Amino acid sequence: MKRSDRLIEVLQILRDGRLHRAEDLARRLNVSVRTIYRDMDTLMASGIPVQGERGLGYMATAAITLPPLNLTMTELEALHLGMAVVGEAGDEELQAAARSLSAKIDAVLPEDRQAPPTGFGFAVYPFADAAKGFDHMPPIRGAIRARQKLRITYRSLDESESTRVIRPLQLEYWGRVWTATCWCELREDFRVFRVDRITALQVLPALFLEEAGKTLPDYLASLD
Repeated sequence: MKRSDRLIEVLQILRDGRLHRAEDLARRLNVSVRTIYRDMDTLMASGIPVQGERGLGYMATAAITLPPLNLTMTELEALHLGMAVVGEAGDEELQAAARSLSAKIDAVLPEDRQAPPTGFGFAVYPFADAAKGFDHMPPIRGAIRARQKLRITYRSLDESESTRVIRPLQLEYWGRVWTATCWCELREDFRVFRVDRITALQVLPALFLEEAGKTLPDYLASLD
C-alpha cells in the first residue's frame, strides 16, 4: 500500500472518534508500529485534527473530513496558485490556514516519484517566490504538447543568468515548486529548471523531432 493511501485509510479508521492503539492500527494495516508512529507524526504536523501519543493511542478530534479527491496536475496548479495568493495576504489567520492546507496536501502527495534534488528547499520555499513562475506554465505546457522549442533566460541559485534554447519534455510538481525537465541545447544534455527562476520565456517557431538520447524516456533511464 502506498503511503498516501495508508494515510487516508488511517483517517478513515479514526473518523469513529474512538481511541485507537498504534499496535491495533499496525496490525490492521499490516505495517510496523514504528510506521504508525511516523504516520501520526506526519498527520499531526500537517494540522490534521488528530491527538494522542505513543503508548496511549490516537483519535480524531474533529468530525469535518473530506473524501479522497483525484486532482489533475492543472487542478493542483490552480490550488497551489490560490494558496500562494492567500499565503501573501495581510490576514494572518488566512496565511496560517494556507500554510496548514499546503502541509496537508504535501503529506498525501504520491511518493512514487523521483525525489527532488537536494538544496532546493521545496518544503519551506516562500509562497510569493513560488508563484513567480505561474505565467510561464501555459506556454511550457503548450510547447511540450506541440514539441516546440523555447528560448529562456534562467537565473540559477547563485543568481547568475544565462539564455538557453531548450526542448521541454516534462513538468513536475514538488509540493511548492514546479520544475521543467528539458534537453538543453546550450549544454547538450538534460537539465531540470525551476519554473519560478525563469525570468524570460519566448516560444520559438522551430519544432523538434524525437532524437535518440534526447527524449523523456532517455532522461528517465539515466536516473536508474
